[in-house]
Amino acid sequence: MKIGILADTHGSLDKSCLDYFQDCDEIWHAGDIGKIEIIDKLQKVCSIVRVVHGNIDDQIIQRAFPENYLFKCEGLKILLIHIAGKPPYYNKTVNLLLKEENPHILVCGHSHIPRVVTDTKNNNLLYINPGAAGNEGFHNIKTIIILEITNKKITAMKLIELGKRGKIG
Repeated sequence: MKIGILADTHGSLDKSCLDYFQDCDEIWHAGDIGKIEIIDKLQKVCSIVRVVHGNIDDQIIQRAFPENYLFKCEGLKILLIHIAGKPPYYNKTVNLLLKEENPHILVCGHSHIPRVVTDTKNNNLLYINPGAAGNEGFHNIKTIIILEITNKKITAMKLIELGKRGKIG
């Protein structure tokens, strides 16, 4: 299973992002979408798009998508949320969900900083933040992640740079 992961689009989506996601089985958006049309564009390249809203999202987006989303993919339990904190210092909501649900992978956004880390204090939880794919924010380079999972194992992961923030692709 090939998954495209992005966050913090803030209303803009680089065309190259859609090109990278063309052959993905799923796309996961970790919040701060900005405009509902972003999700429409993602759904045109992939039939399964899993989404959570972020702190900048309006009420239309907040009503359409949950704050957190727990699901299974290839036998692994995934927690998708916008604001999580960072390993091992998570916010209250995430700490509660980690204790109750014990996910294998936590995917979040918000920081605009790409980071992939194994949290050994939380059952070797894999923490994934794809950075920011949009043009708004303090990041310099727009980033996404492509993740491949097969039979409960991560078989590949790649951080992809889409170019400089502010440049429309």
